[in-house]
Amino acid sequence: MTGEDISSIRDLLHDAAERLSKAGVDSARVDSRILLAGAMGISREQLIAAIRQPTPAEVALFQALVDRRLAREPLAYITGRKEFWSLDFEVGPGVLVPRPETETLIEAALTLFPGRAAALSVADLGTGSGAILIAMLKMFPQARGTGFEKSPEALRYAQANLSAHGLSGRGEIIAADWNDAPAKQFDLILSNPPYIPSADIAALEPEVRLYEPHAALDGGPSGLEAFQALAAVLPKLLRPGGVALLELGHDQADLVKPLFPDLAVLHFVPDLAGIPRVLVLKKPN
Repeated sequence: MTGEDISSIRDLLHDAAERLSKAGVDSARVDSRILLAGAMGISREQLIAAIRQPTPAEVALFQALVDRRLAREPLAYITGRKEFWSLDFEVGPGVLVPRPETETLIEAALTLFPGRAAALSVADLGTGSGAILIAMLKMFPQARGTGFEKSPEALRYAQANLSAHGLSGRGEIIAADWNDAPAKQFDLILSNPPYIPSADIAALEPEVRLYEPHAALDGGPSGLEAFQALAAVLPKLLRPGGVALLELGHDQADLVKPLFPDLAVLHFVPDLAGIPRVLVLKKPN
């Protein structure tokens, strides 16, 4: 590998990172590396080692990918992949990109059910990409699970991800709204419902506001509409003694707590930033 080859890669990355930074992309350098590695069909480690010079076709593809990122399209949509709970998921337009804070749901479940051999029946309401349900089935090898999703676009991603992770034998994705869930009860229900107040959508980052499905974000004028709907269905879907874990917005703990008169509010679980992120509910025996 010559110095000229290494310089060409560095020049491409430098130029792309500079353009992305000026466009307001905070992760400009990292994104540039991911996009160039993807365009060249190599790993990021191979890119850093500059194992070869990109071909003209790869440079053209890279520039096209950078242009998409300049338009603030989510990186996960461009690459078609997103990591969640150290697992790889296919994502794209029409499905919510899994967030690190949502991993708090999995952490809360592992605390509540420390025995990994528990044969839990698990439901994920509004499963999206299927990331939450799949992570749970990976953590509990004897568990069986059902994801409910009404969006046809998200449904396809969830089913593909379930199959890709080899879990079709223990899990299923049902095309249904929460209110249309079959008469079945679960030991554990998880959900990352839409909880952003409608008026706040316009202030979100362009990646979210312009590209991600608003149905998975918009919680109505108060941000609480989904929780009110869940308050009606959770008592029916939980077995006696069953537990529900619900993700919340950063300032919603006190607002959500009174909405579940038929369930016991056990506690809130903070995320890594110390924000009460997960509400833990239990159906009385």
